[in-house]
Amino acid sequence: MNKYIKLVIAALLIVLGIYMMFFTRETGWGVVVLLLSAFPIFLFFKNEFILLAFWQIRKQNMAKAVQWLSKIQNYQTVLHRSQYGYFQYLSGLTLAQDNPAKVEPYMKKALEYGLNMKQDRAMATLNLAASAISKGRKQEGQKLLEEARKLDSAGIMTDQIKMMKEQLKMPSMQKHMHNPHMRQRGKFF
Repeated sequence: MNKYIKLVIAALLIVLGIYMMFFTRETGWGVVVLLLSAFPIFLFFKNEFILLAFWQIRKQNMAKAVQWLSKIQNYQTVLHRSQYGYFQYLSGLTLAQDNPAKVEPYMKKALEYGLNMKQDRAMATLNLAASAISKGRKQEGQKLLEEARKLDSAGIMTDQIKMMKEQLKMPSMQKHMHNPHMRQRGKFF
């Protein structure tokens, strides 16, 4: 549903509530209808599909979170501008289980659009650090880990950050890998 349709519904409910309160003398029902007009206004700023996807992610049900996010066809017409970042963030989180390599563009877009909570920014930065480390960009990964540590004011992700720093200390296996075919050869063959 287009985001502006919700505002039209809210305006109609407000007009109906005022009409009921003052012209039909149904004050109680008018107040109820006015209170009901708060739901479309709330859903204009906080999309229902994103709220349901957050709920499914909290329950660790990524498949249903993907289903809820897939109902948003064109996020720029459906979502308020403040929700663009969260759509990208949730898309990246649901994709992280299956394809960790494809998470980086989603998290970059989420940070560009902006995330309201520090913990969400820390999680997005931590995912960016993980993808940078996995691609061999250690210095960028280290900077992103420091930024994630600063953003994690509650200390929720300290274990993950420590684990990532330990991975940084390990030598890169790509430089030290041997050719597997060389082991099967003899001395003179």
